[in-house]
Amino acid sequence: MGAPERGNKGIRLFPLRPRLAAARKEDRSMDLIVEKQDVWVASLEDKPGALAGKLIALADAGADLDFVIARRSPERPGMGVMFVTPLRGDTELKAASGIGFSATNRLHSVRVEGENQAGIAGKITDKLAREGINLRGFSGAVIGKRFVLNLAFDTLRVQEKAIQVIKGIS
Repeated sequence: MGAPERGNKGIRLFPLRPRLAAARKEDRSMDLIVEKQDVWVASLEDKPGALAGKLIALADAGADLDFVIARRSPERPGMGVMFVTPLRGDTELKAASGIGFSATNRLHSVRVEGENQAGIAGKITDKLAREGINLRGFSGAVIGKRFVLNLAFDTLRVQEKAIQVIKGIS
């Protein structure tokens, strides 16, 4: 499902189908940064300030987060869940565990970064699909002239296969 195109051409991360076909035809070389990420998860109360409290505590410990997702938990009324990455070093890990974070072993994530071009998200996800790789989760953003994708997979084996597939894209 493609999102509507925005006016600024640098923001077309999720192009419509014709752009995906055009991106496949163009053989542009890409320098991609492809990295495993450890994802940390915590529950939080569904109330004003709960998210801010956890983010401030992590920042006070020196965490410089690249990625945060927070949402309500429909299966647990009054509660939410948040995911962050990365956490580095003993100080950050201690602070995180003190406010309820733990490393998830059920979510295997890959961060992909590169120079933005129309259709790149479609090209990467299409290549994964052609290799029989199913995504558990996906998010992406463009900042300036660069894109960042965060891809989640169900198992370590699938994560490792996805890394090899993505590294083979040029």
